[in-house]
Amino acid sequence: MAPSFEQLDPETEYDDGDDEIDYSDLREQMEVRMEEGLDTFIVIDGLPKVPPGSKDKLVKFLLRKLTTVGKAKEENVYMPLNEAGDMTEGFAFVEYETPAQAAAAVKALHATPLDKKHTIAVNKLTDIERYGREGRINEDYNEPEIAPFEEKEHLRWWLGDQEGRDQFVMYRGDNVGVYWNEKDDQPEQVVDRMNWTESFVQWSPKGTYLTSMHTQGVQLWGGSNWSRQKRFMHPGVNLVDFSPDERYVTTWSHRPMTVEEGNPILSLEEDGKNYIIWDLATTKPLRSFVTLDPPGPTSDAEGNPIKKKMQWPAFKWSADAKYVARMTQGQGISVYELPRMNLMDKQSIKLDGIMDFEWSPTNPQRDNIREYEQLFAYWTPELGSNPAKVGLMTIPTKEVVRTRNLFNVSDAKLHWQSDSAYVCVKVDRHSKSKKSMATNLEIFRVREKGVPVEVVDSLKDTVINFAWEPKGDRFVLITAGEVPVGAAVPPKTAVSFFCPEKSKGNTVGNFKLIRTIDKKNNNAIHWSPNGRFVVVATVLSQQSFDLDFWDFDFEGEKEEHDKDLTANLQLVATADHYGVTDIEWDPSGRYVATSASMWKHRMENGYHLYTFAGQTLREEPLEQFKQWSWRPRPERLLSKDEMKNVRKNLREYSRSFEESDQAKKSSADKAVVESRRRQLEEWLAWRERVTEELVEERRDMGLSLVSEEREALLLQPSEEGAGTKVVEEIFEEILEESEEIID
Repeated sequence: MAPSFEQLDPETEYDDGDDEIDYSDLREQMEVRMEEGLDTFIVIDGLPKVPPGSKDKLVKFLLRKLTTVGKAKEENVYMPLNEAGDMTEGFAFVEYETPAQAAAAVKALHATPLDKKHTIAVNKLTDIERYGREGRINEDYNEPEIAPFEEKEHLRWWLGDQEGRDQFVMYRGDNVGVYWNEKDDQPEQVVDRMNWTESFVQWSPKGTYLTSMHTQGVQLWGGSNWSRQKRFMHPGVNLVDFSPDERYVTTWSHRPMTVEEGNPILSLEEDGKNYIIWDLATTKPLRSFVTLDPPGPTSDAEGNPIKKKMQWPAFKWSADAKYVARMTQGQGISVYELPRMNLMDKQSIKLDGIMDFEWSPTNPQRDNIREYEQLFAYWTPELGSNPAKVGLMTIPTKEVVRTRNLFNVSDAKLHWQSDSAYVCVKVDRHSKSKKSMATNLEIFRVREKGVPVEVVDSLKDTVINFAWEPKGDRFVLITAGEVPVGAAVPPKTAVSFFCPEKSKGNTVGNFKLIRTIDKKNNNAIHWSPNGRFVVVATVLSQQSFDLDFWDFDFEGEKEEHDKDLTANLQLVATADHYGVTDIEWDPSGRYVATSASMWKHRMENGYHLYTFAGQTLREEPLEQFKQWSWRPRPERLLSKDEMKNVRKNLREYSRSFEESDQAKKSSADKAVVESRRRQLEEWLAWRERVTEELVEERRDMGLSLVSEEREALLLQPSEEGAGTKVVEEIFEEILEESEEIID
């Protein structure tokens, strides 16, 4: 290494030739290292330009955000003025105590809105050296090139179908296909691809995207050409969950990710994580998390590992997707604000012993509440002398608006009604001796003053399934007795139907039992998305496979004991599908698809299609059939008054659809007739051509085996008197005609 000037000996003569001494290593040592000296500084752009008198106020306002991620003082904020000194420049330099705080500020505060007009951009000061070093920026101005406009595919093109048909996706073998549903014909194929996914497919909540799963991540497909719209890199991904508005998506892998430095999408912060929450528009990760193990022992007395059931989705979305929350079982709930994914109020909501929670599915409409809020229900078990508790909490105020104490609770399940008018808590209670179990329902009337709670405790057995009517106030539940020890056959179940009593005014009456059907094997409840009709079925059973179609508003005379109830219940049809594993209504509520997936068993796989009234339309067995899923539709754009008008004039609207269906049938019949006529004409033309060739051939050979009269007949075979006469007759016969009017 070259010596410094102080180290040179004055008594020694040195060569002062033309060769210059190389001091590059000294310059390198003495050079200021930006990464080491300035990595605690950040640069903030996008600030409002204010006069010097307002500068201090702006700095104090800015510090409120800056101090959320680290320690910064007012004297550490430098906000320069312009050359005239009468206005700030719109940017500032801030110094933190540590480089880690500066890095956290960049990640947390970048693209944060200050007000409606200003959004700040936060970057490291060292980025100036990294990206602005000489040679990396062209000093000559070049006008930016504007790419030509390219029209993109309409992602909701299928909603414009003239016949109002729905689509479904079907996964069988290695092929995934999307089809138009046809009532009377075979489904019309839209697209079919081999190896489109490696595990399963899934629609987004509004049907905009079809999700395919792969080893390296998730891909979203859409548009009329079914092109790839988005992709999210998540190695080993197993599950995916969308926010209700399709703006965000959660991906999860059971194994922690391994992310190497230099990954173009994921950073080292995602290394070792299981969950990633993504921004769907930018396809960038917002935040990542690890899987939390449920509390309790991890092995039994013999040392064998205990398999614990994972709750999915682990991150639950509020109705408007402004919040996403995650429960730490037994401790509390962490609520994150989107899109920044910052922990609300910088701390979790402490709820000792919490077992479960559920957001309201729509924006709540509580009595005399006009302020914005979201609502979730939760329950905690008995702890010591404290009873079990069910509560409703508002977000972001964290106000507990209603609680109810419960005793002798073994388990509880939370069931929100689709309009957030009710939340039913199914409470399983044990006797003091803990030898017998019973269930009662605690129904919170969310929209009524004070949120009153109605108790339905006339249930003798344990409730194994419960389901609210969508957009309604009726429900169905299935109960089952205790399973005898060593019993090979599960106990019989009972199906109970409930509805409110008629009441005056806008209030809803008390819930009353309509009817109970005993000695059944049913275990599944599937309501039509528009309410009224429900399928009560037996799934995943080798002994029974019943499908019962019920109508809650049957157009017939009510029985005497039902005249005070808001329902007229009637069993309209029964069916069976051997080995049925899944049941799903289409978005319109007109059709029901039942399927038997090879993922559950390998016997008679395929699907059946029924009308809402239980009429069988199609039974199609398919080898290696795996999955059926209707394509969801976005919410209606019609107002309540417009929908009410449609229901009122349903017969007028239905007439046009009936005419369209009849025209379609007629066109199909006409196509058959035209095809037959075309085949006949082709045959006659061929016969005439062959006859002419035969006559010419005999003439050339000098053969006169036929008379001139016979030859004329051969050349005119289709005229009267010829050797062959073709007659076509079409008969039409009406076998059965019926008319059914449905409101």
